[in-house]
Amino acid sequence: MKAAVARKPLIRVAVVESDPLRFVGFRALFDSEPDLELVSASLADLGQLQAIDLVLLGNRSGQNLYDIMASMKAVRPDLRIIVTGSGMDDESVLKAIAAGAKGYVDEAASPAEFIQALRIVNQGSVWAPRRVLSTFIERVSASPGRIFPAGRITFTDREKEVLEMLVAGRSNKEIGSALGIEERTVKAHVAKLMRKVGVQNRIALSVHAITHSLVTAK
Repeated sequence: MKAAVARKPLIRVAVVESDPLRFVGFRALFDSEPDLELVSASLADLGQLQAIDLVLLGNRSGQNLYDIMASMKAVRPDLRIIVTGSGMDDESVLKAIAAGAKGYVDEAASPAEFIQALRIVNQGSVWAPRRVLSTFIERVSASPGRIFPAGRITFTDREKEVLEMLVAGRSNKEIGSALGIEERTVKAHVAKLMRKVGVQNRIALSVHAITHSLVTAK
């Protein structure tokens, strides 16, 4: 008997507020990937779709992308959102990431790039054009007051430990295990750090920590 081939964990992707033709196009794009499962969904559906891992959200004219993202996050704070669009400018991509998106993929991207973006974001990382992330880091370095509140921020020793490990790319579970604290306690520390720094997500918190020398260089 042949040994069973190890299957990749299934990644369930919701294509939100999409026109039918666009959904068919996405399904054809991912058809050859057995670990990707696509469903078409409305904003109202998201509360019931607890098994969804990722959301593809199109940047459509006539819709406020950031309001839609806020509505989605209100229903499912854990949702990982990838914004898709055509020719979206760098400022808009930056704004989407600052508002909580985990990635941006231009609809002109190759199938391989789309698939890679889904897998990278599903693993907990961010996907965006390198120039956009470079612009973000340069802007924070040159003029932090434009993005982050002015004033000296103080952290407790525990918060510093959490921040060091977050910048190193550790998950909440890994941080909790290393520090001997519960995962929910780590989440509380991360939330407090974001409030202190004045950012909306872990990516912006990491960038701020690095550019302001809040963590020890490794």
